[in-house]
Amino acid sequence: MSRHGYTLVTGATKGIGRALVDRLVSKGEQVVGISRSPDASFPGVLVTADLSDCVQRREALAQTVAKYPIARLVNNVGFNQMQALGEITPEMYQKVMDTNLAALVDVTQSVVPLMRERRYGRIVNIASRSLLGRKGGSVYSAAKAAMVGFTRSWALELARDGVTVNCVAPGPITTEMFERNNPPGSESRRLLTDAVPMGRMGKPEEVADLIEYVLSDGAAFITGQTIFVCGGSSISQQHF
Repeated sequence: MSRHGYTLVTGATKGIGRALVDRLVSKGEQVVGISRSPDASFPGVLVTADLSDCVQRREALAQTVAKYPIARLVNNVGFNQMQALGEITPEMYQKVMDTNLAALVDVTQSVVPLMRERRYGRIVNIASRSLLGRKGGSVYSAAKAAMVGFTRSWALELARDGVTVNCVAPGPITTEMFERNNPPGSESRRLLTDAVPMGRMGKPEEVADLIEYVLSDGAAFITGQTIFVCGGSSISQQHF
């Protein structure tokens, strides 16, 4: 893959993003990551920016695409704050939408011109099993469902340009955000685990396995798809 250029990963220093970065770098790939916070242990090029902030993300993206030829993009940055209906605040609604969707659009639009010019590109959007619905998480569910709509539409727009666009939707994965929203011993954690037919949480590395494949040349005929990595929870009759 490295002959094509750099892989840009947002939300790159933690969870699924970091597991993917470590995997790619170990195989000799060139990686640029974007994160809100510095990380001295990051193995690739790291750009510090809060992608929920319109000014910060556009400045960071302009500098990044001017310096690094981006051939593959993983839109991994995300944010969730559980808010039941009746408790949704305008401020938190906007933050969830800005982080999950506004950033998705800006980041993708910044790299697509070069992909089209080179007639090669891979775009992978990281959604969530929550796009199917989750009690107390309707805003996040709506944002991730919208991501599928973007994925399918962009796949159609870019299909003749050698650029594929796919969506990976993890189920319960032991990331920092998951641990924050579902701490050990919590009822939400028990319900989430019980709803997974395999009876366990997933690991970031298990999601990275699929992302790595979808980024590869071997996945050249796959586009517009949403693939769940969820231990079967997307087809379970148990709801949470």
